[in-house]
Amino acid sequence: MKKNVLILCTGNSCRSIMGEALINAKLGDCVFAQSSGVKASGKVNPNAQALLESKGFWRDEYHSKVIETVLNTPFDLVVTVCDHANETCPMFPKAVKTIHVGFEDPSGKAVEEYEKTLNLIEKELLPIIKNELC
Repeated sequence: MKKNVLILCTGNSCRSIMGEALINAKLGDCVFAQSSGVKASGKVNPNAQALLESKGFWRDEYHSKVIETVLNTPFDLVVTVCDHANETCPMFPKAVKTIHVGFEDPSGKAVEEYEKTLNLIEKELLPIIKNELC
């Protein structure tokens, strides 16, 4: 049975969406990833979406959503990927292990920064998820 992981950020528009997409694409045989934001923006960053589409990682069901929509999901692990989400991470109904693996927000920067962030997430976050859940 697949394990469930939540990738949590502030706006759920870029880094957490990238993490969700990478985990589902690369570790989908053992993990199901979802993402949300403590203050979700309601929209996916277009540069992040374009990059994920170009890599073949994008799924139409990916969207920016607030934490309340997933609070009752029985996650096996919660990963915060920005400092604000780490500081304001809510309590989940069921005790769940929470870890922080921070990444700089590429929003508003050159397109190359999105690629760097995606590569860092793959290099730094995926081995942790694999070790924890696969």
